Formats: sequence, structure tokens, C-alpha cells
Amino acid sequence: MFHNIPKPVLDRMKELEEIDTRDRQDGTPHIKRLNQVPPEAGKVLAFLAASVPDQGAWLEIGTSAGYSSLWLSLAARQKGKTLYTFELLPEKAALARESFKKAKVEDVIELKNGDARGHVGDFAEVAFCFIDCEKEMFSEIYERVGPNLVRDGLMIAANVSIYLEDLSEFIAQVEADTSLDTVLLPVGKGLLVSRKRTP
Repeated sequence: MFHNIPKPVLDRMKELEEIDTRDRQDGTPHIKRLNQVPPEAGKVLAFLAASVPDQGAWLEIGTSAGYSSLWLSLAARQKGKTLYTFELLPEKAALARESFKKAKVEDVIELKNGDARGHVGDFAEVAFCFIDCEKEMFSEIYERVGPNLVRDGLMIAANVSIYLEDLSEFIAQVEADTSLDTVLLPVGKGLLVSRKRTP
């Protein structure tokens, strides 16, 4: 999976990494920044996604310009899956469409421009869910997705280490859920990884 990443994917990843670095240095307003995961976190996401059961949908909440989606596309292609990714902001959704077209991954990624909270509950079975949206939405996404995770399915939340106080209620909810085994990985800005337990 990592030994033969297609050149169009690598090229677009590099472009987005350069934009993200520039955004963080030039005072671009937070809402307009790409705010994407670092490469090492993207790689871990793909690695984990490739390990989930075949049964169930793959979801990403918060596409931005599609950087983490590109990493996940590697696992999706390997597993024969489609990644459904949700982005609320039209301008970022447009960037993501450009990313997917340039990287030639439109066959394994379906972008949905809109509020994920109104749609994720429609997926009766979820094998993988990556939450990387506004932190105020984390608990609502968990409440809609958590019950629908298949056995050994994964739910992963980004940026947990840097928002420990703001996300304290969400973290407490997830860690108290006896249907999940949860661990905080010190990768990037902190990935809270939850696996659906065997009943």
C-alpha cells in the first residue's frame, strides 16, 4: 500500500502539504486553513483503515481539501471500498473535488457537501469513521455513528491531544462506552482510536 503510492496521489499530497504549511505561517484565518493531519497521521489512518472488517461503510467527517482522504483512498482501493467523505464548507469541498480529480481517486471517494450530522445515521453498518470536523460536532457524530459500528470497526477522532479540555465531555463519553475499546495514540495532534468490541 505504501510502497506503490500512485504519482498523482503523491503529487497532490505534496501540493496540499505546501498549502497547509503556508496557511500556518501567513496568518490565514483558522476557518480558511486546510487544518489537515500531518503525513505521519495520514499514514496511520490508512494503516488502520486497511485492518477493518469488509462489512460496513467507510466515513470521513470533515474533508477539508482532501489530504487525509487521499491517504484513506490507498486503503479503500486495496480493500475494494468507497470512502464517503463529508465537508460542510463549499469552498473546501471545491478544493477536495480538485484534489480527487488530480489524484485520480474519484472512483474510490464519494464527496458529500453538507452537514454530516444529517446523513451519517443513514449508514446502518459502519466499519470505519474518521472524525476531523469542528470539535463542537464530535459528540453528535459519535452518538450517530457509534451504535452502528460493526464488530471490530474503528472510529477515530483527530486533534484530541491539543483540545483535551474542549473535548473532555466527548472523550469521557467514548471512554465510558463499554461497547468500545479506546486508546489515545500520540500521532500528529492525537488520534483517539475506538474499536467496537465483540459482544
